[in-house]
Amino acid sequence: MSDMSLVVVGAGGRMGQTLIRMIAETEGVALTGALERSGAPELGRDAGELAGAGTLGVTISDDPLPVFAQAEGVLDFTIPAASVTYAGYAAQARIAHICGTTGMSADDEAALVAAARHTPIVKSGNMSLGVNLLAVLVEQAARALPEEFDIEVLEMHHRHKVDAPSGTALLLGEAAAHGRGTGLDDNAIRARDGHTGPRPQGAIGFATLRGGSVVGDHSVLLAGPGERITLSHNAEDRSLFARGALRAALWARGGKPGLYSMRDVLGLAQS
Repeated sequence: MSDMSLVVVGAGGRMGQTLIRMIAETEGVALTGALERSGAPELGRDAGELAGAGTLGVTISDDPLPVFAQAEGVLDFTIPAASVTYAGYAAQARIAHICGTTGMSADDEAALVAAARHTPIVKSGNMSLGVNLLAVLVEQAARALPEEFDIEVLEMHHRHKVDAPSGTALLLGEAAAHGRGTGLDDNAIRARDGHTGPRPQGAIGFATLRGGSVVGDHSVLLAGPGERITLSHNAEDRSLFARGALRAALWARGGKPGLYSMRDVLGLAQS
């Protein structure tokens, strides 16, 4: 089988450049397009040279239509509004959309669901194998332990991250809520300040830290009477997210339309 042709959107960003480098190093995939927003300073540059991967002969443009028409998949770690737009283009072109964008609203999520009727979309708050395995373990622990064990999700990211809690923290919170047989929205506590009163039974708390160049640290604490369990994951390099995205793209290649997660890609989804 020929190499899977891929487009990287947000090609000038840190994650976009990481994706380009990983594509250049990985067998079975090839970069055929790179996109940036209109007016971006990276427009017109060779995507490989910008990312430090050598000359790849792919010029960064701001016109998705011809780029998507020649591709089999798009890798997207951008912002919600852009991801919704790219999902529409991917649906029209019937190419796989791998979406690692976080901070989406309910309307954004609904737009992806609509696009997934026409093409496979793999969406995850985190594309790494370790985090998705962690989510499974969190769900199992929350299911096994009584509700008197309080659940807290702690996350830290670099100073430039704009959404909080992180998509990964919410993924882990959802896993805990699912294990408890409840909904996260009804039980999440995302901020504490002043006289808050006692902790509500069954709440899932979030604590957010920002600073420095931290790629991503996440811990889930299950605190019970006289004991505490901590499940954690530390990301040391963005390349682990890029590797997961490439694995997702190859998994979704030529697949049936639908909205999938990394659990599907990794065979961790419940039957």
